[in-house]
Amino acid sequence: MSQPSLAPVELTRRLQGLNLYLVGMMGAGKSAVGRPLAEALGYRFLDADQVLEQAAGRPIPAIFEADGEEGFRALETAVLDRITGWHSLVVATGGGVVTRPVNWGHLHQGVVIWLDAPSELLLNRLQADPTPRPLLATEDPAARLEALLQARRPLYAQADLRVEQQEGDDPRAVAERVVAALPTILKERPQPPDAPVQLQDADGQLTPSLN
Repeated sequence: MSQPSLAPVELTRRLQGLNLYLVGMMGAGKSAVGRPLAEALGYRFLDADQVLEQAAGRPIPAIFEADGEEGFRALETAVLDRITGWHSLVVATGGGVVTRPVNWGHLHQGVVIWLDAPSELLLNRLQADPTPRPLLATEDPAARLEALLQARRPLYAQADLRVEQQEGDDPRAVAERVVAALPTILKERPQPPDAPVQLQDADGQLTPSLN
């Protein structure tokens, strides 16, 4: 039996400042969904790729060209390490952030949400987006996208929550589905007792310690 959805204010209380990390392939709508999700929770939205570009002082395609994918991933990990020192964020991560095992230690300090989408939808969105995608700069971007998706799906599946998308889904509606699903993976922290716990020894006498 599914748990009832919580009002955003109550959900924010339950989150207690935990960051929400949106993962998924390029074109999954992490930034588009992240903004209304942050708004609903009273969180701040952060695009990890933009933070990375600011830290590097150059755009991502230039980083790939100069340092290759490995250099880009190392910088991405350093940026993620910095972000985990903050709180109350909805973070749109890069599509390949999950490919470095060290990043999972950072991500799981918060709540990891996989925005899943079929490859056809991803390709349609990417073709309509003028943003340069170094990993798709090939003669057959559709085949390259499918190969990346197949390799990364098992990694994305390590997320705490998976939210599926279909053609025509509005980002705000997807954000609402995330809000509705979050209570199913959050555990309520135990509250302290109203009165001190009374301990008894073997003779039934009250004692301040079990030693």
